Amino acid sequence: MYRRWAASPEESVPYNSFGNGAAMRISAVGFAFDTLGEVLYQAKKCTEITHSHPEGVKGAQATASVIYLARKGAGKDFLKEFVERAFDYDLSSTLDEIRPTYTFNETCQGTVPQAIIALLESDDFEDAIRSAISLGGDSDTLTCITGGMAQAFYGGVPEHIAGQALLYLDDELRHVTVKFLDTYCKNA
Repeated sequence: MYRRWAASPEESVPYNSFGNGAAMRISAVGFAFDTLGEVLYQAKKCTEITHSHPEGVKGAQATASVIYLARKGAGKDFLKEFVERAFDYDLSSTLDEIRPTYTFNETCQGTVPQAIIALLESDDFEDAIRSAISLGGDSDTLTCITGGMAQAFYGGVPEHIAGQALLYLDDELRHVTVKFLDTYCKNA
C-alpha cells in the first residue's frame, strides 16, 4: 500500500492504512508535546497523512499516549487501565500466552497491544526490547514501538545502547537525533 501511495501522483492523499508503521513512527509526538490533549491531536494529525484508517490512528494515539503518560510518571497499572479504557485494547494476555501463536502481523491492532504488554512485563529498557523481540513476528516494528515507550517509562535509553545506536547513523541523522533528544528527552 505504501509503495502505491508513494508512486501515486496524488501522494498527499491518505491511503486508509491501519499498518503498524503508524505506531512505529509516532514516538516523537509523545515526547514533544506537553498535554495529553496535544499528544492525541498531534498523533492523529501526523498519522492521518498516510494511515487514515481509524485503527491506524488508534494505534498511533495509544503509543504516543503511553509515552506521554510514562514520561509524566504514570505507573504500569495506570498505563494498562488507560489504554484498555481509552483505546479498547485487550492487555490481559501475558507474553507467555501470546508467544506460542503470535505470527507476523503488520497491523496496529496486531502489534500495538503486544508492544504495550512487552513494556508492562519488563523490568528495564533492555528487558522491554528483549521481551518484544521474543514474540517474533514483525519484530523490528514491534521493538521500535516498545522502545519508545520504554525510553519514556525508564527515563531514557541506557548509554551503552544509545551510544552504539548513534554510531550506525550518518552525520546528518545523528545530528537531528541528538538535537531532538537534547530538546525533548532530557529526562527520558
